[in-house]
Amino acid sequence: MAESCTESSRTSIWGMLEDSEQYGRHGDSKNDYKVIDYQSSKNNSENMHGSHGMIYAEDDKVLWDLYPNRGAILMQMRFDGILGFPGGLVDPGEDPVLGLNREMHEEIGLDLEKFSFTDENHVITFLNEEKKLILHFYIKQVNIDELKSIEMASMQAVEHGIEALGCIRPPLYTMGDNLRGLPLFLCNQFAGNAREELLIGLYNTKLLTREEIDTALKLAEQFKSKV
Repeated sequence: MAESCTESSRTSIWGMLEDSEQYGRHGDSKNDYKVIDYQSSKNNSENMHGSHGMIYAEDDKVLWDLYPNRGAILMQMRFDGILGFPGGLVDPGEDPVLGLNREMHEEIGLDLEKFSFTDENHVITFLNEEKKLILHFYIKQVNIDELKSIEMASMQAVEHGIEALGCIRPPLYTMGDNLRGLPLFLCNQFAGNAREELLIGLYNTKLLTREEIDTALKLAEQFKSKV
């Protein structure tokens, strides 16, 4: 009886999210995920799959005559108040990249005739053994005007205001106080390993150097240790 009541209560809390809420929780560590082979993992039916995509554009604008903007990356505020990349769980039997495009269209209204992702956009695949979850991460470059049009279209997406609460751009600079900008952004709560995906994306696209990324991480950890 006690177990039945617990399950009933849990269902009433999560509703339609009951089957999926465990996969996108905050607080995961990068140590919870290990890198695995993409091609062989695509046929793994024993684990749940998720696909997420990073859309970015280079931008040589200098902000306030001080900070090189470097570029723009699209992330989003999720329904649960934490940050992540557009994407989500892949349906059973669905190819990971097709699942990504479906989720991209639903969450940010991505025009798939112009901006669809392909296997060539794949960057890295992770396995979380505890969650039995395989995560595929993709990166696609557009120009800055195209990125702005994608941002605008996101407000008309099917899931806007439901699963996705709006696109955001991480600041890709560290301000003079050695805190505001990217270090403080990295102190936010991220879904799953989205924080690690962001760092991989910054390095993979050469928007920031390894030294710049490591410095931002160090400053973020110093701040978090004080609060």
